Amino acid sequence: MLPVAEELGDAGALPVVVGVGASAGGLEAFTELLSHLPNDTGMAFVLVQHLDPNHESHLTELLAKTSRMPVSEVKGETSAEANHVYVIPPRCNLGISNGVLHTPPRPAGGHNMPIDGFLRALAVDRGPQAVGVILSGTASDGTLGLRAIKAAGGITFAQEMRTAKYDGMPRNAIAANVVDFVLPPAGIARQLVAIARDSHVPIEARGANESPGDAELARILRLVRTATGVDFTHYKHSTLARRIKR
Repeated sequence: MLPVAEELGDAGALPVVVGVGASAGGLEAFTELLSHLPNDTGMAFVLVQHLDPNHESHLTELLAKTSRMPVSEVKGETSAEANHVYVIPPRCNLGISNGVLHTPPRPAGGHNMPIDGFLRALAVDRGPQAVGVILSGTASDGTLGLRAIKAAGGITFAQEMRTAKYDGMPRNAIAANVVDFVLPPAGIARQLVAIARDSHVPIEARGANESPGDAELARILRLVRTATGVDFTHYKHSTLARRIKR
């Protein structure tokens, strides 16, 4: 049996990137998520947490104790590689362009929304290869980012509220109707593995001649395949559209 990373496509292909946001209670949620992920999903995981700009972060060292994948703090421009975990550094935000992570400085004033910022950049950069996850936290950071990923044809998750130490962020995302799956962190990990193992070919970005409706249908078909095991992704979209209308 091929490793999951090989099933996702050619070794040179950019991986699916999973952006994971959290605030208060994030360490516990990140730890549970990573402890249930294997080391061969073929995905790259980027963790964005609200960090105190006046203190150094020990998040990387703490998460490395439970993750089966290498965990590193992003330092400057870093290519997002499959089966790796990347952590936001203090006093920085995160962006991504052509699969490369970068670390613009955190704004000196105003209300900083690092999760929204990264997830929106991820939606633009990776399109249907973007996955967004919102875990424990207060307020609403992450909701606009999930909305952007969903519009780009990606897949979105929120932590089940009763399992979150602070349910503000997942509650806001769920209420905004921008979440595909609501699960505890262990369930999110299992669903990500299922999506990776069902993706025998890379999820290609929408081409110039493909309509937004085609991208939305492709995302729906991936969800149907994951939930039921029935794969309609190779059917002609025109045929599916006619049968749906009938």
